[in-house]
Order: sequence, then C-alpha cells, then structure tokens
Amino acid sequence: MSGQVLVDLAWWDRPPDAVDDQVLRRCGGPTLDVGCGPGRMVVELARRGVPALGIDVVARAVRQVLARGGHALTRSVFDELPCEGRWQTVLLLDGCVGIGGDPKILLARIRELLAPGGVAYIEHDPEPDRAEYTTARLRYAGGEEATVDWTEVGWCLLARVAGEVDLVVKDTWTAGGRSFAAFSRPVERRAEWS
Repeated sequence: MSGQVLVDLAWWDRPPDAVDDQVLRRCGGPTLDVGCGPGRMVVELARRGVPALGIDVVARAVRQVLARGGHALTRSVFDELPCEGRWQTVLLLDGCVGIGGDPKILLARIRELLAPGGVAYIEHDPEPDRAEYTTARLRYAGGEEATVDWTEVGWCLLARVAGEVDLVVKDTWTAGGRSFAAFSRPVERRAEWS
C-alpha cells in the first residue's frame, strides 16, 4: 500500500456534464450506480425515464439522492442487493472501481449483479499502467472525513482482472480527460443436443 488519496466529495455534488452524458446515453434498462454519492447520475437517469438505483455506504449521500427524487440505498456493493443477476447496466464512475482495494473482488461482484448480456460502464485512471493500492480519505461537507481501502486502477489492471472474472470488453473511450471502458457479462449458451 502506498500513499493516500484525498477525495473531495463536493466534486460529485454537481449536475451531470457532457462527459457524464456520454455514459448516461448508453444506459439501457435498469441501472445500478455503485458508489452513487449524492446521485447526479441516478437522478438524471430517472429524469430520462430509465429505472435507476444508487447504492452508497454514506448515509448522508443517500439522503441527498432521495431528497432529489432518486432511489438509493445505504449499502455496500458487497451487501445483499435487490435484483442481483438482473441489472442491465452497472455504473462504476468517479474512481469507484477502487472501492474495497481489490479490483478483482469488486469486478467479480459486478459480474454477479449484471444480467447475462448486461454491461458495466467503468471509469478508470487515464494512466494505463496505474495500479496503486492505497487508502482514500473521503472528505464530506462540514469537514467530516472517512478513510476506506482504495485502488487507483488503470486500463492494464482493469482489463486483466475483468478477463479473469469473465467480463468481456465491449468498448473504451476517453472524454474530457476521463477514461472509460464498457464490459459485458457473456450470455451463457445452452448445450445443443444432437
């Protein structure tokens, strides 16, 4: 483990921008936003008529989502969640691919949450070789802070661990200095009898 990342959660408390819109337009069907924060994506998806649920371990953030008219639960991605194995879309944005400190365990969990053929949209570090296991100091309004296990994940690590948990690369793109990848859960083929 090296260093510590400071994450100012005020940045997440902003309206969706043009880069966020590139992700939002790709969300088809019920969407789970992991680490939703105050809910900019969840609320905007609901406004667009896409069923969306946010989850976050920070109760204050979940209350903000609810106050804005979105749906959210105070839960960890590793807790029991509604509709496991049936989500068409899962979002891991704003560094949330670092949640828990072990991207392989996190992506295996994301695969469990996705429906066959479902897609996870993951924002990763723009530096392709970034693989830094660390902690994140989350700073809330009013000076409150919490420290969590975290990993800064670049494309090389992300692609490797996604392959190890049977997620398939569908797309990659960059916009506004941010880097994204789309991974799908394969559709299991039925055995053919002759």
